[in-house]
Amino acid sequence: MLKSLRHKLAESMTAVLPITLIVLVLSFTIVPLPVDIMLTFLIGAVMLVMGMSLFSAGVDMSMTPMGEAIGSEMTKTRRIWLILCVCFLIGTIITIAEPDLQVLAEQVSAIPNMVLIFTIAVGVGAFLIIAVLRILFHIPLKYMLLGFYLLVFVVSIFAPNDFVPLAFDSGGVTTGPITVPFILALGIGIATIRGDRGGQDDSFGLVALCSIGPILMVLLLGIFYKPSGADYSSSYLVNAVDTREIAASFLHEFPDYILEVASSVFPIVLVFLVFNLITRRFRNLRLIRMTAGFTYSYVGLVLFLTGANVGFMPAGSYIGAALAESVFRFLLVPLAMLIGYFVVIAEPSVQVLNKQVEEITNGAVTQRAMKLSLSIGVAISAGLGMIRVVTGINIYWFLIPGYAIAIALSFFVPRLFTGIAFDSGGVASGTMTATFLLPFTMGACEALGNNILTDAFGVVAMVAMTPLLTIQILGFFSRRKADRLTAVRMAAETLPDDILDYEALLPQTIPSEEVIIHG
Repeated sequence: MLKSLRHKLAESMTAVLPITLIVLVLSFTIVPLPVDIMLTFLIGAVMLVMGMSLFSAGVDMSMTPMGEAIGSEMTKTRRIWLILCVCFLIGTIITIAEPDLQVLAEQVSAIPNMVLIFTIAVGVGAFLIIAVLRILFHIPLKYMLLGFYLLVFVVSIFAPNDFVPLAFDSGGVTTGPITVPFILALGIGIATIRGDRGGQDDSFGLVALCSIGPILMVLLLGIFYKPSGADYSSSYLVNAVDTREIAASFLHEFPDYILEVASSVFPIVLVFLVFNLITRRFRNLRLIRMTAGFTYSYVGLVLFLTGANVGFMPAGSYIGAALAESVFRFLLVPLAMLIGYFVVIAEPSVQVLNKQVEEITNGAVTQRAMKLSLSIGVAISAGLGMIRVVTGINIYWFLIPGYAIAIALSFFVPRLFTGIAFDSGGVASGTMTATFLLPFTMGACEALGNNILTDAFGVVAMVAMTPLLTIQILGFFSRRKADRLTAVRMAAETLPDDILDYEALLPQTIPSEEVIIHG
């Protein structure tokens, strides 16, 4: 166990260190930071490393085996109505428990918090049913994505303009550190019971479909609820005159996050207790291990959210505003891309996804390849988001072509990569995006005198979009490599051994373990 924790700690330090170095370099060069913000940021970075380590270890011990167990036990019943009811209940409960959703709801002053939260939760629950039916009945993911995203964009025509960024952002924040590990494991558990070759490919895609539900429901809320507007309210910066006040700012927030994370984790633990009471799936040492895993997840999430919100959010907002007001304003777009490239690596949910992708594909899709594809995608997202801030371009000019290309690619890449790509979009737009990249964008937008509601918000939606393209492009080239290798092998088998050296024909630059076998 200690070895695993040390490994998680090293991974977390590797993830958080780049963004920390970027802030340090900026603070000593073109964007000097006040001492209180800098010290708060550094404390937050340490808390992020500790929190990510504990949370990641806890997920491996508790949420992943729990989700897989529930998925496999549900499908054993062969009662479709029972499976669907349980899926809707679980999807709704874990969404209400998602900390990122609580943060978003507090920023939308025009809608009561519980109205927005329950609307989004029902959307996730309903689309989790659709996602499970897709696995059970072998429905191709690409056709469902095409149909539902067409529906989303048609409905958005009738929704108030202020609700469009909020709707697409809600699709990203709901797939956070609580929801993702559970839904991913649930999909793997259900797909395993099928036992056919396509089950592995269909194990991904649940997060992708569950991200559509909140978008559609919030658009419908904007049409029928008739609020005065989707105004946002936020307060990032803290003023501390000495180290005691800096410590007090963290201590003041700790009780809130202790209660918030408790309310988030408790429904999951309750579902586990009821499930285990009925099935007796986990006993003795495994039950103790699961309990320890939930404890690690709880403590890690408290540390992570406190560090991200108290430490990273003020730094991001200040840097964005200060840079926009300086002579180095031209660096806004490249700096946003640099931050986006590294910030996605620090997402706890991304660590979970990358690990499961590598396991499901038996190492054919490595964590390194996933990290690189996601980083490139989010870097492009952040750059486009900052271009929107500077120019005021409508978000539709990015979302419609982006999703159109992503869905078109799904007809040319292996099914497995389509599921992974659309899951990655929801996973990448998590806590770090909301607490550092979004405040950075908002700070710049406010300093430039532009409309925060229409120009700054929507960056979460942009982050959720571009990984759909980069990872499917990775799948497209993997398929071409596999086809070329297959052709070489077939050609070699038709010739006598004394005429042709079979091994010499094989491309030396394509390791066999990196070739994707596609259906």
